[in-house]
Amino acid sequence: MAGRDWTLLLMLGASLSLPGVVLAEPLQPDAAKLHDDRLAPGVYPAAPIAEQPNAPPFKLDTSLGLKGTYTSSSTAGGSFSTSLAPAFSAVLEGRRVDLTLSGDAEIARPWDGSATIEVPALRLGISAASALDSVTRVTGEAALRVTRPLASTPDPNPLVAVPAQVLTGSAGLGIERSLGRVNLALKGGVERTVYGPTQRFDTGLTDNSDQNVWQVDASLRAGFQLTPIFEIFSEATIGRDLYDNASATTGLRADATNSALRGGIAGQWGSVFSASASIGAGHYDFSEAGLSDFATQLYDASVTFTPDPTLALSASLSTDVGPSGADSAGAARITHVATAGIGYTVNSWLRLRASADWGLAETQGSAETEHSRGFGAGADYTLNSHTGLSADYSFVHRDNSLTGTLDTHRIGIGVVLKR
Repeated sequence: MAGRDWTLLLMLGASLSLPGVVLAEPLQPDAAKLHDDRLAPGVYPAAPIAEQPNAPPFKLDTSLGLKGTYTSSSTAGGSFSTSLAPAFSAVLEGRRVDLTLSGDAEIARPWDGSATIEVPALRLGISAASALDSVTRVTGEAALRVTRPLASTPDPNPLVAVPAQVLTGSAGLGIERSLGRVNLALKGGVERTVYGPTQRFDTGLTDNSDQNVWQVDASLRAGFQLTPIFEIFSEATIGRDLYDNASATTGLRADATNSALRGGIAGQWGSVFSASASIGAGHYDFSEAGLSDFATQLYDASVTFTPDPTLALSASLSTDVGPSGADSAGAARITHVATAGIGYTVNSWLRLRASADWGLAETQGSAETEHSRGFGAGADYTLNSHTGLSADYSFVHRDNSLTGTLDTHRIGIGVVLKR
């Protein structure tokens, strides 16, 4: 019995001294796994987040384009110009508001012996969008634009030596809300346009301040979702045009109230197909009794078809009523425009594109009408993620009842650097 007791005691002591059974330290989770970033719900275990203390709170994209363009016209012969086109965009995606600030410019030099530097285009814009709740969205935007075609570019009017500079400022606000199958949208905007003088062959430096105008408009759109794809809608708009001075031609101010009502159908099939078509009527009511009011039919249609990531087709038809602009004796202009375009991505480096358009402009208060048509083609070649090449050709034919016909061919080759 004594031998058995000693044997039992020795076995019990040995078992108590074995590591990892009783005397070993209790198991602890790895310290890295206790980090808060790795305990985020739904993503555990999460990869460590790289710290970027100097990273800006917005996404900034910049580009710089350099292009050479040769233009040949039936009235002014040929001309060559080079242009520099800087552009930028900054996008801030906040928790409640998304902001976008963008701008671009075109700085050109015509090689006509004058050695002058011109700025044909300058634009700065800001937009914001915010979702107030799951069914309400508010948007706002403001923009400033300065445009003037190159003096060496042939103007549709052969009596114009240097076209007028146009300064445009605009601001708009909108709200959209979905009530079940009913979609509502209310928008309002204001726009200010100021025209500089025109250098003409017949009258010299000609003032265009009588065309400076304020435009205020508002629209209400109501749509009913028939199916998840198709929606029927109606839209009503009203606006007011207020001119600074009376017309130098008629001696009357072209202040007017314009209104329009249209209805149509829209469809969206994922990212493959979208279409919209509407028809309506518009009315232009002048404040001056000496100017004749007019009404017009309004047509609007658009379609895009992208059967696969390599092919994109689009077409559109629109009618617009607005001021006649500089170097015009009319009180208002009705413009009908139809466009079509195609883009094809051959591979990750090469993209081909082509487009065509047709237009008809009728000037109210004048016998002037203009028919136009044109087409163009181009290619974009990507050298790397920061550099691309482009080549373009376009042809435009204009037939104006007062100034005659003008055919313009344009060829351009350029390079774009992106960051």
